[in-house]
Amino acid sequence: MTKADLITIVTENIGFSEKESHNIVDLFLEIMASTLQSGEPVKISGFGTWTVKEKKSRNGRNPQTGAAMVLDGRRVVVFKASGVLRGRIGTDA
Repeated sequence: MTKADLITIVTENIGFSEKESHNIVDLFLEIMASTLQSGEPVKISGFGTWTVKEKKSRNGRNPQTGAAMVLDGRRVVVFKASGVLRGRIGTDA
């Protein structure tokens, strides 16, 4: 599913114009992004939780040359599906 698909679904199911639906989806995604950027988790009950995880620097290698290198630490977004969502899609993890 793409952002355009979400906009179309909002337009068809709620009856807003395409421009209004686009603004709603953009605002929702911006709120999620800014919340995660500030380090807070985003939890949608019955769906799941997005959190930001700090990864430490680690040793790696250049796959083309095989040379050893250090990969810098970074922040990554992690999603964990709720039990309700896992049950709906039939997974145990």
